[in-house]
Amino acid sequence: MAVQTDATPETPAAPEASPGVDLGSASGLSCRECGATVPLGPVFACELCFGPLEVAYDLPTGDPESLRKRIENGPASIWRYAPLLPVPADVADKPNLNPGWTKLVKADNLARELGVTGGLYVKDDSGNPTHSFKDRVVAQAIEAARAFGFTTLSCSSTGNLAGAVGAAAARAGFRSCVFIPHDLEQGKVVMAAVYGGELVGIEGNYDDVNRFCSELIGDPVGEGWGFVNVNLRPYYAEGSKTLAYEICEQLGWRLPDQIVIPIASGSQLTKIDKGLQELIKLGLVEDRPYKIFGAQAEGCSPVSAAFKAGNDVVRPQKPDTIAKSLAIGNPADGPYVLDICRRTGGAVEDVTDEEIVAAVKLLARTEGIFTETAGGTTLGVAKKLIEAGVIDPSLTTVVVNTGDGLKTLDAVAPTTGMSAVIRPNLDSFREAGLV
Repeated sequence: MAVQTDATPETPAAPEASPGVDLGSASGLSCRECGATVPLGPVFACELCFGPLEVAYDLPTGDPESLRKRIENGPASIWRYAPLLPVPADVADKPNLNPGWTKLVKADNLARELGVTGGLYVKDDSGNPTHSFKDRVVAQAIEAARAFGFTTLSCSSTGNLAGAVGAAAARAGFRSCVFIPHDLEQGKVVMAAVYGGELVGIEGNYDDVNRFCSELIGDPVGEGWGFVNVNLRPYYAEGSKTLAYEICEQLGWRLPDQIVIPIASGSQLTKIDKGLQELIKLGLVEDRPYKIFGAQAEGCSPVSAAFKAGNDVVRPQKPDTIAKSLAIGNPADGPYVLDICRRTGGAVEDVTDEEIVAAVKLLARTEGIFTETAGGTTLGVAKKLIEAGVIDPSLTTVVVNTGDGLKTLDAVAPTTGMSAVIRPNLDSFREAGLV
């Protein structure tokens, strides 16, 4: 069983999904453990085995080339993939932030630094509206919230999700009330609060926040609330598939050989794999092997520890790392991450806080991309695995950058600053030794 909370709370009262609810090609919800199916609705756990539910589809059939052209002629956002997502056909016309279609940067300078000859790319999701990949998943959750008649959007968050919910709710006309650990980076606090919704700090770490939300969601006060990463989680999680779709389309409709993905709850990694498998099934890309690698910070590395020990069970840890957006000590999708990385021939690795900071600076220095600590974790792991011979430098490799470094300035500020302070004349400039 892999659900988001320690205990499975009751779903709060909300309007029942009508038989005619329009979520595009989504046909129902399916349990990832026992395979049971239920109608589309605001539920996230199987009543039979308490396993997590995910969206099942009646995917488009017919000529792959026609579908490929339809996608290519779509909007420059995740909505170009609307036929493959749980959204109505007119989703692009509704008030939303239209995230996605972010840059896939060919990182030649970084490749030379790391000795990669087969092509190295950075999927840079810092270009989303609130500067993280969370805009993708929240955009999906908004459509489910509309379909099910919710009036308030909420979440438990390590920071990026709080900002994404606040912004998307403001744009779509929802009330928002989100919950975060009280000691998050100031940049993420301000960004989450500026959109005018309620922002509540909880004394404790993310897992404490999540436990609180599990109590709230089972209480009458939660009636009419859509928790994007709980009772809307099956729909929300599907947004991460669009990273896989975009990467393959931007590579000329081909699979990457290797992809390195950060692990917080683990949902992003599992949905990227789901997206790749869907593209294969639809005939949009050639079916060939690919490897998926997961990245964690040493100070919160329960999945990495389980992978290295050869375990199938992920034991929770108490987070202690600068990579706060990855600081989930009890990752819901941890067991599924292990399955995917082992099935594809990949691995899960972790790096120290010092290696994270070094990787943040390396990416900035070589490619002009300022990543947050999650991206530093991902690149740090990629570097470590390349040096260890685990990642093949002769193959095409994609590193996923999930957010903007302006949100985690505190991590690099102590070792980053002005080269010199001089008087306003040339003699002082020369004395500084900069020429």
